[in-house]
Amino acid sequence: MDTSRTGTTGTAPTGTAPAGTSPHDAGGGRDAETEVPVLVVGGGPAGLVAAITLARHGVGCLVVERRRAPSALPRATLASLRTMELVRRWGLEDAVRAGADDVGWRLWTCETLAEAGSGAGAPVGVPDPGQCAVLSPTTPACVPQDHLESVLEDHLRGLPSAGVVSGAEVVAFRDGPGGAVATLRDTQRGTVRRVRARYVVAADGAHSTVRAACDIPMRGSDHLLEAVTAVFRAPLWDVAGPHRYGIYWITHPEATGNLLPAGHGDRWVYGLRVDPGSEGGADSAPERFAHLIRLACGVPNLEPRIDRISSFSFAAMIADTFRAGRTFLVGDAAHRITPRGGTGMNTAIADGFDLGWKLAWVLSGWAHPGLLDSYETDRRPIVEHNLARSADPSGSIREPIEELHADLGGRIAHAWSDAARRVSTLDLVGPGLTLFTATASTAWRDAAASVGGPVPIRATRLEPFAARAIGVRGRGAVLVRADGAPVGCWISEADAHGVLRTAVEAATGGGARGLAEARIA
Repeated sequence: MDTSRTGTTGTAPTGTAPAGTSPHDAGGGRDAETEVPVLVVGGGPAGLVAAITLARHGVGCLVVERRRAPSALPRATLASLRTMELVRRWGLEDAVRAGADDVGWRLWTCETLAEAGSGAGAPVGVPDPGQCAVLSPTTPACVPQDHLESVLEDHLRGLPSAGVVSGAEVVAFRDGPGGAVATLRDTQRGTVRRVRARYVVAADGAHSTVRAACDIPMRGSDHLLEAVTAVFRAPLWDVAGPHRYGIYWITHPEATGNLLPAGHGDRWVYGLRVDPGSEGGADSAPERFAHLIRLACGVPNLEPRIDRISSFSFAAMIADTFRAGRTFLVGDAAHRITPRGGTGMNTAIADGFDLGWKLAWVLSGWAHPGLLDSYETDRRPIVEHNLARSADPSGSIREPIEELHADLGGRIAHAWSDAARRVSTLDLVGPGLTLFTATASTAWRDAAASVGGPVPIRATRLEPFAARAIGVRGRGAVLVRADGAPVGCWISEADAHGVLRTAVEAATGGGARGLAEARIA
């Protein structure tokens, strides 16, 4: 394997608050003002991933989160294959898996957990370990969202280009031609500060203050289903025995509902679904839920420790647009996806990554601002697919082959380029453009060195098997973006300089010709 890189650049961090500060620590007087390249409103998975992606490119960003302390609720419990590829890229896979449960990804139907041995499974759109061995260098994880968020936030706080402010809410927001201004209020002290930013990432959830300020409507279906859930602790893995799965559908006539492992070895979520308008879920007394949990688990003497009982509505909604001027919506601020299929958190993470690297390219001077138009173009079809699936009453049940395209997002294939060192083709994708070749010829390397300009182009020679796996033929090459999506594919090195230049212009939003013209058959 032969790898070389043409120059790398990045913007210096500008105007970020020191990691871990609060508004008053970072100049939180009433007239204080901070200026940053990117303001990220919301510290959930979408906001954290957007900020990590920016900061790892050296672009200054500030994350503001209304909560003063991290959430202790598990919420989502599936980190998809693509999500795990991203945390692997950042060196966080071991830390994420430290909070995961070892399960098989099937919807397991049984009368009680104790009777799981007589149950039956159905696919949930997640590849099994054998399929993953072909598809990826990693596998999905059964990891609760609160653990994943803690790993992401710890990593973000260690990046010098990023600042994190906890306990601050946006009380006023204005986006104009020269940038955006957000007024923040400390939720405890009441002090006020302003943050001025060139771009804003609205990751502030389903009831987004920023989206409302931008007057962007959400359309779709709300209150599709009402649910009441209990987060509890109990030693249930011995009850399940060898039948360890990511989701159980309990059919006991008096306790029908979902049972999900939620990390820490003994934390679980038990959920009852209630039709809209029904009063069946109104009784949320801990005693009632303890009784239902005993029935669902098939353990009469079980003493579950209930941490929290809450209710929520299923909604399948999407914003009319994901952008207003210099403000972009990600995650629940852009779309509300029901828990069916387990795609909500992973869709949000993919939003944050896609927008993050595109903003980084623009702010680093690697790409034309027109590249940012591709955020919604790339993401909306996938969001609409996941939204429709989540609105389907049977949306939890899908064969993996039906859903992988939505999760993997068109990235190049995985193949081991260096099996001994466990180096995947995905590991070789750089922060800029990556040019894969299969020969020792210098034509493509020379073209990359002369065409790169502001955007770095990493020229990488693959072993023949790995090269063919991603589409490199003969003396040709494949050019991919920071997300691993191919933007150019050639079977000859003839006019390598010219065709590569055309592809780079198209990939960076700076050329009038489409990608079809950049691909030489």
